[in-house]
Amino acid sequence: MARLIRNSLMKALILIFFASVATATGDAPFIVAHKKASLTRLKSGSERVSVSIDIYNQGFSTAYDVSLLDDSWPQDMFDIVSGNTSRSWERLDAGGLLSHSFELEAKKQGMFYGAPAVITFRIPTKAALQEAYSTPILPLDVLAERPPEKKFDWRLLAKYGSQISVISIVVLFFYLILTPSKSSAAKASKKKR
Repeated sequence: MARLIRNSLMKALILIFFASVATATGDAPFIVAHKKASLTRLKSGSERVSVSIDIYNQGFSTAYDVSLLDDSWPQDMFDIVSGNTSRSWERLDAGGLLSHSFELEAKKQGMFYGAPAVITFRIPTKAALQEAYSTPILPLDVLAERPPEKKFDWRLLAKYGSQISVISIVVLFFYLILTPSKSSAAKASKKKR
């Protein structure tokens, strides 16, 4: 029974390997897209979301009529400050990279779960448009109440810095005086012989 399972598992792995090799050597574009979003709190209390999408062609041929659509940002939660949520390019060469970014301003507080962006492109050998999806973003806690970050207080360093440096110099001096050096320890061991 174990031998039968092992044989069928081995056959399945070999089949997957050959299928992946066949698709990897195909003469077609392979689109990979990465979507990133970051929050920036403004002094006015509002919050901006900076979104960037990188589109890579990891295939062996050019993708034509590449278009990006990221309509996962509801208008009741976000206003577009700069850029557009959609963009088109004439082509994306093999091994090439296209980037697009835009900025939004949050209107409502709450968690936001964004969907992947949709990339459509055309392959010269096929009539139908091909579709690819970007990576999804992590959930964004928009306009959340965050405690202020505790930064290093430079006033303490200015107030107690001179005292700390004097104490550390005195401690270092006593350490050097009280610890024997290696050369004096070697002389002491030679005298005992």
